[in-house]
Amino acid sequence: AASFPRLRPGPRLGLNGMAESPKQQTLEALLSRAAEGDESAWRQIVDTYSGRVYGLVRSQCGSSDLAEEITQSTFCTIVAKINAYTEVGRFESWLFRIAMNRLRDEMRRRKRQAVPTEMSTLAGIMASDPSASGGSGPDPTELEKLRAAVSQLSDADQRIIHLRHFGRLSFKQIAEVLGQPLGTVLARQHRALKKLRELIRGEE
Repeated sequence: AASFPRLRPGPRLGLNGMAESPKQQTLEALLSRAAEGDESAWRQIVDTYSGRVYGLVRSQCGSSDLAEEITQSTFCTIVAKINAYTEVGRFESWLFRIAMNRLRDEMRRRKRQAVPTEMSTLAGIMASDPSASGGSGPDPTELEKLRAAVSQLSDADQRIIHLRHFGRLSFKQIAEVLGQPLGTVLARQHRALKKLRELIRGEE
């Protein structure tokens, strides 16, 4: 069995400060070394991705403790399944799918509902869609309006927004995580942002 170092969640960086993923060929080499029990490879993988996993989970559950627990569980699952990993070129999709499934199961077990979206996520949404803020930088009042609007979206649409703007996944990766066609994900994102604009304008 692979030896896995104690997990310490990576830096909780903002959307503009997130560490970049290693190049694909480097990542595949790291995964191969990790499968052979190389602790330095495991540490690099954890350091690269734990902050993103933590940020995504916390944005949906609102609990630092639970987010760390899910992050730990996610990487433990990666350790257990790394020898059977066959999704070459799709590691991020695989990783985030496991994290989302862990969160879903835990939220069901606790019978809790996700809390409002965090401000940093909302700022990222507005930055990617300037029309939501009238073309200017977001201020606290605008963010509060956007948070209220996001809470009115369906769970499915909120999930796509979180994966896109907090998990920082590509649309292709989101489609793989959710098991949906790419066109469906793109259409949902477009409709969700359009709905947000309508909801915000309705409050003005």
